[in-house]
Amino acid sequence: MPLETAPLIAVVVTALVFAYTNGFHDAPNSLATAVSTRALGPRAAVIMAACMNVIGAFLGEGVARTISRDIINPPEGPGGVAVLLAALIGAIVWNVATWYAGMPSSSSHALIGGMIGAALASTTTVQWRGVGTDVALPMVLSPVIGGLLGFLAMVAIMWAFRRANVRRMTRGFKIAQSASAAAMALGHGLQDAQKTMGIVVLALVATGYQSTYDVPLWTVCAAALAMALGTLTGGWRIMRTLGRRVIQLDAPRGFAAESTVAAVSYATSFIWHVPISNTHMITSAIVGVGATRRLSAVRWGVAGNIVAVWLATVPGAALIACAAYVLIGTALPN
Repeated sequence: MPLETAPLIAVVVTALVFAYTNGFHDAPNSLATAVSTRALGPRAAVIMAACMNVIGAFLGEGVARTISRDIINPPEGPGGVAVLLAALIGAIVWNVATWYAGMPSSSSHALIGGMIGAALASTTTVQWRGVGTDVALPMVLSPVIGGLLGFLAMVAIMWAFRRANVRRMTRGFKIAQSASAAAMALGHGLQDAQKTMGIVVLALVATGYQSTYDVPLWTVCAAALAMALGTLTGGWRIMRTLGRRVIQLDAPRGFAAESTVAAVSYATSFIWHVPISNTHMITSAIVGVGATRRLSAVRWGVAGNIVAVWLATVPGAALIACAAYVLIGTALPN
């Protein structure tokens, strides 16, 4: 028998707050390179990214099913509600803290860390096999793939245009960057909106309103709009780190980095249905394309600080979620 609607509404609202923070936290992923090379103005870039986020959210459900079925198995009833609320609080707090510090971190891994932390603090089962294959493996491989593919894409561009007029080539790549930035923003919506959808589906199952892991249309619409609103608020602190502090980008390198991330986002969403971090991908792709200039062109100290935040994301969000579960777990009726 379904629970009262209040617990479900609480989880849905908190999930949409997470989607909003995901939007303003991860907006720089698809904006920083195009804005820093002046391929797009800030206002046009933000509006474009928000629109493409919405479109991307409607293009698939595979990642949402992975999030809802393969990470944790919360119990039905108030206990499951407490776990999901704590998981979302852990992810939201981590997003806001890293945004304030201007450090790119993965909203996806903050959410998964929150889910694991809340589960460990309760009696909820963590599906470690799913965590290993669907989270840990992509988390390790995606930065490596992003850096390598970014490097190779830039080498190919340098070889193909080795005799081109530099000024004309740069102007052409600025135009091309508008398309690659849009493709990357579409991939961000395709990936990250589904993570919010997966949490809402878990809440529907835990509260007895749904017995399957299908994603209702209203969930897709709500997650897409919340993320788009977050994207419209910008995220300029992180944009400065990605667009300027790691390496000074030009238009061809920006195009190579964005195209790399878009291609990997589509492949992981449509073929393997696994969540990846667009933040990890774009940062490593920026490092990869920058390394074609010379290794010293990359500001490795800044890159090292970003890696440190990456490594701290899952345990950090997990600890916050544990504390949140302790605070709210006893407040809900048994």
